[in-house]
Amino acid sequence: MTRHNIFGFSFWMLLCAMCSLGATASAKPDVTGVRIGEHPQSTRFVLDLTENVEFNVFSLPDPYRLVVDLPELSWKIPQGVNGRGLIAKYRFGLFQPGTSRLVLDLTEPALVNKSFVLRPQGPFGYRLVLDLRSTTRSAFIEAAKGSGPRIAPAPQAPIAATPPRRADGKHVVVVDAGHGGVDPGTISRDGTYEKTVTLRAARSLKKHLVATGRFHVVLTRDKDIFIPLRERVEIGRRAGADLFISLHADSIKNPGIRGATVYTLSETSSDKEAAALARKENQADVIAGVDLEGESALLKEILIDLMQRETMNYSADFANTLIPKMRQSILMRTNSHRFAGFRVLKAPDVPSVLVEMGYLSNSQDTKFLKSDAGLQKIARAITAAVGVYFDRRDAFLTSP
Repeated sequence: MTRHNIFGFSFWMLLCAMCSLGATASAKPDVTGVRIGEHPQSTRFVLDLTENVEFNVFSLPDPYRLVVDLPELSWKIPQGVNGRGLIAKYRFGLFQPGTSRLVLDLTEPALVNKSFVLRPQGPFGYRLVLDLRSTTRSAFIEAAKGSGPRIAPAPQAPIAATPPRRADGKHVVVVDAGHGGVDPGTISRDGTYEKTVTLRAARSLKKHLVATGRFHVVLTRDKDIFIPLRERVEIGRRAGADLFISLHADSIKNPGIRGATVYTLSETSSDKEAAALARKENQADVIAGVDLEGESALLKEILIDLMQRETMNYSADFANTLIPKMRQSILMRTNSHRFAGFRVLKAPDVPSVLVEMGYLSNSQDTKFLKSDAGLQKIARAITAAVGVYFDRRDAFLTSP
């Protein structure tokens, strides 16, 4: 081997080694297992990890929750698993870039008595251990005061009756993939996560809308990350959205019920099912372990702004345009336009709809929503409706 070849070979080996080290350094620690042990005086929660990690534990009341913030992790364990002892259930996922969050829903007030990371020993790797003990409500509330990060109210964008048009003349459509990160949404019997279905649907819809050349499309999330409900609203307002479309795939007690439904905002729900669905969806921030302190003033302002009936009328107009388009290729439920108080629809100056694409509690709907063909049908129908809606609205606004 010549000197030149030896140098080239050595440089190549060094480069490969550096790439390998870089890949190892940037890899996220894995969570490989979870165990819950129920003892007479306590409940122990254990996460199996491939590396040592730093963590922060804090508590949130009403409902009782313990929240653990960790560095960004790769979760190799299933969602939707029930707990034992003091832990009713738990969920996890990406809370924000660089931070994973674990939320423990409690059966009663309880605090972490001990928390530590065990180093590898025998067949076990690193283990994050939380020992929980029962406490009183007053002690839990006291411990929760000042603990953990709090989500500051999102800054309010100025309200405009008509959002400013882009220089290219394109309308802005914001597509919201429901749930995400630590909030998985509904989980079907075969383990399909609502957050996965909605993200795939949102990406498909964006692709179809952009392909028309008529719209600028903004996604509230383009990866598996948690976005607070009020932040989703503000993303739409900051983008100067002309239309906000939130995509979901819920569940219902009766597994025989299937089909899509379109919801628009009303503080008076159209039926008990709509009211129950809104209550469930509006708990997304609670599910993710978000402290809603300081929220009341924001909601009060939004509710006052809802007196702007024009926006709600535009929302209803789009819903009435969308439903016939969807009905051409997608199974729709009876009374497919319904009304409820969804927080994600409460931007006072952005026409908004929430599309329940189907039910993950129904095996046929689940199969449809998991398929590329099913999501393509939904995207094409919504895209067609968006085009008709803006054609009609633009003609009205420019008419003498």
